[in-house]
Amino acid sequence: MKRIYFDHAATTPVDKKVMKAMKPYFCDVFGNPSSLHSFGQEAMKAVDEARDKVAKFLNCEREEVIFTSGATEANNLAIRGVASKYQGGGKFHVITTAFEHPAVLETVKDLEKSGVIETTYVNPGVDGIIRVEDIEKEIRDNTILVSVMYVNNEIGTIQPIKEISDAVRKMNDGRPNKILFHTDAVQAGLYCNMKVGELGVDLLSMSGHKIYGPKGIGVLYVKKAVKLKPIQTGGHHEFGLRAGTLNTPLIVGMGKAVELIRKRKIKKIEELRDNLWTALQRNISGIKLNGDMVKRVPNNLNVSVVGVEGEALLLGLDMEGIAISTGSACSSGSLEPSHVLMSIGLSHEEAHGSLRITLGEDNDESECEELVKKLTPLVERFRAMAPKASE
Repeated sequence: MKRIYFDHAATTPVDKKVMKAMKPYFCDVFGNPSSLHSFGQEAMKAVDEARDKVAKFLNCEREEVIFTSGATEANNLAIRGVASKYQGGGKFHVITTAFEHPAVLETVKDLEKSGVIETTYVNPGVDGIIRVEDIEKEIRDNTILVSVMYVNNEIGTIQPIKEISDAVRKMNDGRPNKILFHTDAVQAGLYCNMKVGELGVDLLSMSGHKIYGPKGIGVLYVKKAVKLKPIQTGGHHEFGLRAGTLNTPLIVGMGKAVELIRKRKIKKIEELRDNLWTALQRNISGIKLNGDMVKRVPNNLNVSVVGVEGEALLLGLDMEGIAISTGSACSSGSLEPSHVLMSIGLSHEEAHGSLRITLGEDNDESECEELVKKLTPLVERFRAMAPKASE
């Protein structure tokens, strides 16, 4: 049985060119990049080249690129690194959104619980878009950080990052303590403008395994004027912001993955996604799109199917060799309805009936047709099994 993968928002396969670039740095070029001898300097040369590639992609200076173990660490470094600077100086205020990834939400909630910060959680509209004015009206005299994700990891909606940064910059005029702006851009890397100067962000997180690179590597862009307090000690690596021996193979993989982004088949993915949505609507009654269809990355379909549990459909499709998701992979162990879908006003039933279908460049029309072919009878079967209201 052929297996079909429609869960690229959870992780992408490693591009063969990325794997080829990484391979020598596991066994042949194995030196510690911090060592001064030729073995170490050979490895450091590869790290420097990867850093330059990421800096070129983000259109920033190389010293502003900090390699991390992934976007979760990058988000933690950004948020905790800012908050730690203000510890002991009174309680400060952070603004984020109600539908952030847990790497942001759980971090601010932990700081809140510890008494370090106060937090405001801004809700998106029913279309899955954050309104700039909703951010503006929550800014206080003691606000130190705004953190808004670039693309939502479940529903794929694109947030107005530049407009928010413009608003924050205006509010900063005359303020003694400037508000910093961070964006979790993990889901945006393949599809959106990532030039940090044009976006106007101070901090930006991204991850290797969402862009056809390896797992276990990420990047935090830190604007040169921004001073963070490191969240781990044990060395002065990464310009003093991230202690620990540099992971040369994965850093090389991150650099190569970023370099290949401009060659990705984005238009093909968007056409497949649009055709798939048309076919799903034609074949399955009571199917509803979650989030705006236009302000959305081109590979994402998040839908609710009335009268059916999304998890049952996921498991049924998996038995047919087709992989999809019911939400973010980081929340898949939870029995609670998606906090993202609840934040845009869905009922518990609608949220529990959600499916996230995310395409990649290796998917084709026949695989989309197979998904519709297998999903349609599954929906009918589970609806027929559901207890009637009178029962």
